[in-house]
Amino acid sequence: MREIAVNLIQVRDRIELAALAAKREPEEIQLMAVSKLFPASAVEEAMHAGQTCFGENYVQEGVEKIQQLAKLRPWLEWHFIGPLQSNKTKEVAHHFDWVESIDRLKIAERLSAQRLELPEVLPLQVCVQVNVSNEESKSGVLIEEAVALCDAVAQLPGLTLRGLMAIPAPSTDPVEQRAACAKMKALFVEIQQSRLDDRGYAYFDTLSMGMSDDLEAAIAEGSTLVRIGTAIFGQRPPAKA
Repeated sequence: MREIAVNLIQVRDRIELAALAAKREPEEIQLMAVSKLFPASAVEEAMHAGQTCFGENYVQEGVEKIQQLAKLRPWLEWHFIGPLQSNKTKEVAHHFDWVESIDRLKIAERLSAQRLELPEVLPLQVCVQVNVSNEESKSGVLIEEAVALCDAVAQLPGLTLRGLMAIPAPSTDPVEQRAACAKMKALFVEIQQSRLDDRGYAYFDTLSMGMSDDLEAAIAEGSTLVRIGTAIFGQRPPAKA
């Protein structure tokens, strides 16, 4: 087996053990392989090892990778998970399947209009990103503003609101890790329960949190999608200037 395939087995084992420890079914948690800064060949290698969901942080790099792997497009699901500027929304709307990093209405409105430019295309699946740790350096809407943004996004054509995404502040303390994830789970449940009959929330089922260093804490607190890069692909090369 090649290194990426071995790493995927190990990550899947971690997910399974974390799920069982939390008395959850492992099938409830989707694994996203974060392939930013790695070549298309690494994505292809991971796909041959059974991985189909991939995440990209940089628009140009992600679009180029999607195009390079066009022959595999029917089997791959591409998530955009990085900060998104207004002048980059069209490329994301036209090429990605998911956007997990919506943090303001203007971005969602542009994605909505630009997704509708495509003929016979499925709605763009989206998550609202929440700055759960209130970090100035992080993107995301504040917890107290998240519900209002979700309500607005849920009504936009061409988009399907799927849930929430968060990147908690880094910590090696499992208690701190779980505390941040628990805040996200509480917000997620609050939105689900208060909007059960709203058609705009018909598919609100995704809580995207947990990375290589804190996936166990995230799964313990209800994550349905973990975003793993280093543990699958290894140490990232430096970003291009």
